[in-house]
Amino acid sequence: MIDIRSDTVTKPTEAMRRAMAQAEVGDDVYGDDPTVNRLEALGAEMLGKEASLFVPSGTFGNELALFTWCPRGTEVVLGEECHIIVHEAGAAAAIAGVQTRCIPAPDGVLQAEEIKRRLRRQDLHAPATSLICLENAHSSGRVVSLARMDAVKAIAAEWGLPVHLDGARIFNAAAALGCTAADIAARADSVMCCLSKGLCAPIGSLLAGPKNFVEAARLKRKIMGGGMRQAGILAAAGIIALTGHTSLLAADHARAKKLAQGLANIEGIHVDPDALDINMVFFSHEAGEQAGETVGQFRKRGILINPPEGGLFRFVTHYWIGDAELDAILAAAVEIFAGTRGGK
Repeated sequence: MIDIRSDTVTKPTEAMRRAMAQAEVGDDVYGDDPTVNRLEALGAEMLGKEASLFVPSGTFGNELALFTWCPRGTEVVLGEECHIIVHEAGAAAAIAGVQTRCIPAPDGVLQAEEIKRRLRRQDLHAPATSLICLENAHSSGRVVSLARMDAVKAIAAEWGLPVHLDGARIFNAAAALGCTAADIAARADSVMCCLSKGLCAPIGSLLAGPKNFVEAARLKRKIMGGGMRQAGILAAAGIIALTGHTSLLAADHARAKKLAQGLANIEGIHVDPDALDINMVFFSHEAGEQAGETVGQFRKRGILINPPEGGLFRFVTHYWIGDAELDAILAAAVEIFAGTRGGK
């Protein structure tokens, strides 16, 4: 099956599987797993931070950051369409015990002046703001410029607040912006990055930041059940993800743009041209609700897609989508969407 539902569907490469099978391991809760230690040192270096911590998932890393930075009952300011709000199952309340204050963020970009209007000090009626969260690349398929991030960081510094970056796809953002992941991460005090998704590791993320923050997060990770013992078997794939796959993401972006061009040539399809920064293509079809029937039609042709959300389809390129797969997707799209349109 050709799977373009997300880049989360990537499977580990043969090199990763060999490295996992041969990984030197120890008890990571004791700090004795040499492969985890190598991964954490490498991640900290590539993200430009003092230290990093291996965690099971991106959601785990984001929520661990909130749990570590924020006293219970305080307030976190973040975009209303960010992953922490939309796709993390209310974990900020359940785990960190914080109130989230959402801000409209057109195209995933938090406007500095809108943040400043909502920052609060503790008083009889209001919780204190304890953290600002950003996301780059955004799950809308857009990348946030360094200048926009600088503006937010300046306000955070003025108020003495830390900034956490959901950098699940930070290496995609770096490829799109033509900079390093460390350049982006420098605009935040802590950063989470995924080793899975476009980087192909089967499991795992890193939470990076100052050494004292990471050590505090290590305790909180244990509280959350994230002490994974002989985790070097997983970390081995993460090392290959960082050393061998970050440079491949630009090819995924190029294929996404090629896919977008092909889809845009199909009558009745409208591709969002402003959401093509990374490896995602968002588009609508004029047949409206009937377009949901196309999921089954694609599956019959050996292609897995998600149904439209909010009227938009999302096709995602990744390591396992090459030129042949792209041709098959476009051929199926021509056949299916033309048929859907004809039955309108």
